[in-house]
Amino acid sequence: MLSGSFSYRYLAKQQSLTLRRERRPVHWHRRRPFTSAPCWGTRVSWGVNLIPVRDTIPHRRTPVVTWGLIAVNVLVFLYELSLGPEELEGLFYLFGIVPARYTHPEWALQIGLPIDDYWPFLTSMFLHGGWAHIVGNMWTLWIFGDNVEDRMGPGRFLGFYLLTGVIAGLTHWLTNAHSTVPTVGASGAIAGVLGAYFVLFPRSQIVVLVPIFFFPFFFELPAVTYLLFWFLSQVLGGTLAGLSASQVGGIAFWAHVGGFVAGVVLHRLFILPERERPRRFERDEYGIEGAWANRP
Repeated sequence: MLSGSFSYRYLAKQQSLTLRRERRPVHWHRRRPFTSAPCWGTRVSWGVNLIPVRDTIPHRRTPVVTWGLIAVNVLVFLYELSLGPEELEGLFYLFGIVPARYTHPEWALQIGLPIDDYWPFLTSMFLHGGWAHIVGNMWTLWIFGDNVEDRMGPGRFLGFYLLTGVIAGLTHWLTNAHSTVPTVGASGAIAGVLGAYFVLFPRSQIVVLVPIFFFPFFFELPAVTYLLFWFLSQVLGGTLAGLSASQVGGIAFWAHVGGFVAGVVLHRLFILPERERPRRFERDEYGIEGAWANRP
């Protein structure tokens, strides 16, 4: 399938389109092959990285959808590893979100991209740009997804995950309408999970790792504090990216913001009725660290 899709590569190297918000004509072969959107920790202004290790709220039911999403993403990534550089780039352009594909359909037609194909807003969630990208995203989903799935149930949680991921992709398109760089990654949908967790488990504690001079330090933060700080860092990153000619650090900040806000606003529509939810934990059922932690 991919072997027949490279007519656009030849054309793109001979043509350029001067887009608004670009300082000079855009040539695909001079740009980075994709924009990743990792969801791995929170970096504070002085360069310290807060890496989430776990939360203090165990799940009550087997999180089959969370584990299934992780498995599918890993399998797709293993498939990516089997591709050559050109095939992989073609995969990202065809199934990742390229905003200019929809904003400038004449440009997309010139290079051979179909303009009536909106599946990339879904398929881009299952593509990743490297080991750090997928490990960070899947680790975050592993920590936060199981508890949100508990409150929603498997089917509703899957619908919620995909919906917030699509909204994150639309947000990225609207805020980077003239970009010719493919965006891939599950972090928009995972940001939606973080938004739901932010509201549903405000008293949860997040164990974070802070590497200082190669020494790991562990401590707990309230989930509200950690997630609010993460959200504000995405808003700041998106603002700074908008002031420059290119993506800052290759991160789709506004996709994160859109997914998180969608999770905060829409999660109530997916919550199970009270009679179908698992019962709340008693204080002595949390585990070693949970015996003294605040209740969810």
